[in-house]
Amino acid sequence: METTEHRPTSPMGADEAAFLRVARSGDAGEFALLTERYRRELLVHCYRMLASYEDAQDLTQETFLRAWAKRETFHGRASLRTWLYRIATNACLDFLDKRRDRTPVPADLHGAAENGTEVLYLQPWPGSAPEDPHEQAVAKETVELAFIVAVQHLPARQRAVLILRDVLGWPAQQTADTLELTLASANSALQRARATLRVHLPNGRLDWKGAGRRELDDQQQRLVSAYVQAHERLDIDALTALLRADLRFAMPPQPGVWVGREATVQAWLDGGFGRDQYVDFRCRTTTANGQPAVAIYLRRPGAPTYDAFTLDVLGIADGLIAEITTFDGDQFEWFGLPSELEPA
Repeated sequence: METTEHRPTSPMGADEAAFLRVARSGDAGEFALLTERYRRELLVHCYRMLASYEDAQDLTQETFLRAWAKRETFHGRASLRTWLYRIATNACLDFLDKRRDRTPVPADLHGAAENGTEVLYLQPWPGSAPEDPHEQAVAKETVELAFIVAVQHLPARQRAVLILRDVLGWPAQQTADTLELTLASANSALQRARATLRVHLPNGRLDWKGAGRRELDDQQQRLVSAYVQAHERLDIDALTALLRADLRFAMPPQPGVWVGREATVQAWLDGGFGRDQYVDFRCRTTTANGQPAVAIYLRRPGAPTYDAFTLDVLGIADGLIAEITTFDGDQFEWFGLPSELEPA
């Protein structure tokens, strides 16, 4: 689905004038130069929509293919950035219309009587939000796992409205035009999306805007270091002491959510932590979704190297680890991490 351009908001800039020349000349090289600078922010936009880094990469590329195919429809009445975001949003909506498996499913909860859902297609985002000045107003909370998971509970078009309005700060009419909605429908969709998001965000907060990026404080850095040391020493008691009593642990795409410190630690022990082949770990720290993350390498008996094992993304609250989302080690390359480590 493509839409007509929305109303002009500013005089034509240099990028827009250059793009019009490209559209007339069909210069693919110049097209790439003009649009490539927007790749990372479009990638994070698609990631917010889809919760999958691989899908976001594919849809970002699809955005550029669509933009090239429809370059002659660009008339400079919207900024080039806005035009590309509109194409990316509609590409994501088309993808979601075809992929009915891209919705949360009922969770197999362990250690709790509550009901819940889980996002099995969830993948980590390498690092934090884009550094582009146009994205600096968007706090890192909008790439945190809690936000990404919560947004997945919204119907696709409500999701798009909320991201365009509340994350990117688009005006209501511009959002409505992009999604081919009436202004009243777009505003109604936004209100419904906010109400649903409050249910699924921690403490029902909707106050991510303006919070800005935050570095880990000394206490949090010590907590992450202690998590690394406890793994490498196979110290289950020290590891347990770092966890909140209401810890939530999940391992997408594997089904299952463990709720509570005791249930989670028992799951680790049942899985073999500290015995058999799971006795020789090395760790490196990194950042995923703007959160601290620990890349864990495992050397199995007789193996010459430590191989990529899991990536643990940590949610910290009140000085303890409140959430652990564990991803497969085959995603290390996204973070610039080696697939193996040599013994010290």
